[in-house]
Amino acid sequence: MIRIWLAATALGGFLSVGAGAVAAHLASGDPRGAELLRTGALYGMVHAAALTAVVAMAGHRDRPGRLLIVAGWCFVGGIALFSFSLFALALTGIALFGRITPFGGVSFLLGWATLGLAALCRH
Repeated sequence: MIRIWLAATALGGFLSVGAGAVAAHLASGDPRGAELLRTGALYGMVHAAALTAVVAMAGHRDRPGRLLIVAGWCFVGGIALFSFSLFALALTGIALFGRITPFGGVSFLLGWATLGLAALCRH
């Protein structure tokens, strides 16, 4: 599980940096696409960092609690559904990708909520 989370963090961070770079070059030619890429990159990078923190917390325990596991998977799902769908929408213009994005946003929210609950619970 932790290795998968680290791989997701690396992929999310890598693609977020790439999307930010592409956005910088698209800014004058396609402002909407550039903004979608910037938004996806920002959220992808922030949540890759959050997932790194979850990995660190999970790695310091013999068995991470269920809430921490849920938070980690929610951040992975959010990066995939939110950030990657915005990247795909910006690069292809296919509107279907935009319909996926809100599910990623909900996944991010659930990740933060369960991380907060994990912090409040005694282990």
